[in-house]
Amino acid sequence: MTQHGLDDEEDDVPEWADRVKANVAGEVRRRRKARGWSAQDLAERCEQLGHPIPRNVIANMESGRRANLPLVDVMVLAAALRTYPVCLIFPVGYVDQTQELPFQSLVPTWDALRRFTGEEDVSGRDAGLVPDFERHSALVRTALAALEEAEQAQFTAKTATSRAQQEEAERRRTKYADQAISAKYNLRYLRRDLRDAGATPPDLPPALGDVDPPEPDTDPTPEERL
Repeated sequence: MTQHGLDDEEDDVPEWADRVKANVAGEVRRRRKARGWSAQDLAERCEQLGHPIPRNVIANMESGRRANLPLVDVMVLAAALRTYPVCLIFPVGYVDQTQELPFQSLVPTWDALRRFTGEEDVSGRDAGLVPDFERHSALVRTALAALEEAEQAQFTAKTATSRAQQEEAERRRTKYADQAISAKYNLRYLRRDLRDAGATPPDLPPALGDVDPPEPDTDPTPEERL
């Protein structure tokens, strides 16, 4: 039973924490058994990843006897089971409802997962630079796709067997070249804004190496050396 009142705070917080641990434990057990692994097998895979979780700790977690569940353990267990940590915390399809925070009502697990990852906006919560990085990724994909299309159109124009084919290919080349220029332009200014915010923009693929302006020449001129 889920409590909602503040009078039961001492009981409510452990219930929420226990529910989160039960979600993780149940999904770890389900995925482990689906792979035909024993608890020892899973423990060995965790050790291979550089963060040992002994067999008895895994067994105690799955049976509900483990008192705590560190985040680092969830991350390594997820990697060992070849899934994502969020899929252990919110086992969509296997747990119908869950509790996002203490004193809150049960909600569909799918809704809780989307809010946890930021896929669903929550009023008053700051997503940090995640939207900017998502836009950056989209612009990179757009620019690369446009460059590839422009290159293919240029090849088609060179090998065209008729004037009509050549003109159509050239039209496509111009269209996609303009798309690439627009995406690069937006990328340059987005990356500038990220730097102005004190952040480090993501690395760019070699094909987009001309997006960032060249670094200023810091070597002194002969006149400056005098």
